[in-house]
Amino acid sequence: MIKRILTVLVLIVAFLSSFSQRHVQFIISSFPLNSDSNFYLAGSLNGWNPHDDKYHFQKNARGNYFFETILADGSYEFKITRGNWASVECRITGTDIQNRFLKLSSDTVMHLTVEEWADHFAKKPRVSTASKNVHVIDTAFLIPQLNRTRRIWIYLPPGYASSNKKYPVLYMHDGQNVFDNSTSFAGEWGVDEILDSISTRKKEIIVVAIDHGGAKRINEYCPYDMEKFGKGEGDRYVDFLVKTLKPFIDKNYRTERARQSTFIAGSSMGGLISMYAILKYPKVFGGAGVFSPAFWVGPKIFDDISTKGKKVDSKIYFYCGKQETETMEPDMEKAFEEMRKVSKSKMACIVRPDGKHTESTWREEFPLFYLWLIEPAKSNAKPL
Repeated sequence: MIKRILTVLVLIVAFLSSFSQRHVQFIISSFPLNSDSNFYLAGSLNGWNPHDDKYHFQKNARGNYFFETILADGSYEFKITRGNWASVECRITGTDIQNRFLKLSSDTVMHLTVEEWADHFAKKPRVSTASKNVHVIDTAFLIPQLNRTRRIWIYLPPGYASSNKKYPVLYMHDGQNVFDNSTSFAGEWGVDEILDSISTRKKEIIVVAIDHGGAKRINEYCPYDMEKFGKGEGDRYVDFLVKTLKPFIDKNYRTERARQSTFIAGSSMGGLISMYAILKYPKVFGGAGVFSPAFWVGPKIFDDISTKGKKVDSKIYFYCGKQETETMEPDMEKAFEEMRKVSKSKMACIVRPDGKHTESTWREEFPLFYLWLIEPAKSNAKPL
């Protein structure tokens, strides 16, 4: 009897869960005549990869291009590209467009009109906005754990050259977006300008920013194998930070090397890998900024929180906005609550009503995170 009841319950759960899986078809009904035929969908559903073969449009008998997939209920943002961000869709005038938006609750067909492509317009070279305190350490710094090279940036406080002081260090991911608008995808965080403006009043810090790996970004920032995106390389990437990059920085710059003075931060996939880093190396990192974490890509992070979180005694700043995907807030709050059960870490869990999944939003939040990070630890907080 019990076995029969369990079987019925399993069938009911399977039946109900099938309703949350939706068939979605994207159709490009119109596009500029002088276009090639390689169209891709890039968005929150595939880590904003502009050349993802799994999201490549096919041509139908009517001459339209379509892409079909199965997605769970929720909100998604995306754009159409021709294989890279230089050829992303834009307005007929050449100006940028906002992300397309899909709120999914049923099977859906989306008809899309592409007005123009960004590479059809001459672009003025973007001027560097990096402050004089930002330098590129190396354009091809070796990552031996992954057999790849990467550009590494460093921000040195205004008083660095004229003092013998040692400074704490913050390691940040997606280095293209940290200091310089000319290298950013959708705007910079402005970390250098922010720190320049408050360094005379608060404790100064060194910031090391590591460029992401382009098409390898999702893999490098996820420590778990993924059905959608392939093998996770995040474990080796974090090993690189701890075993290769940090020793180099400590050797060549005046740093405070202790755990209490070593921090890590990032957004989206960078938020996921920052959380993982502090779990794997609790004796190395004394604080983390977990901005809009893409926990949905690596849900095994919750298992690691349960098994490894008790060894973490740090400061962790969780942040997201209510204008992000529907799972963002509950996933982040779940991580916060699970950490609170097993860890003595001092944490903040911040949800901003108007917060979006954008660099401009994270730029606004960064000074609040930084000031919280360097202030004496306070009890766990969960304000809006």
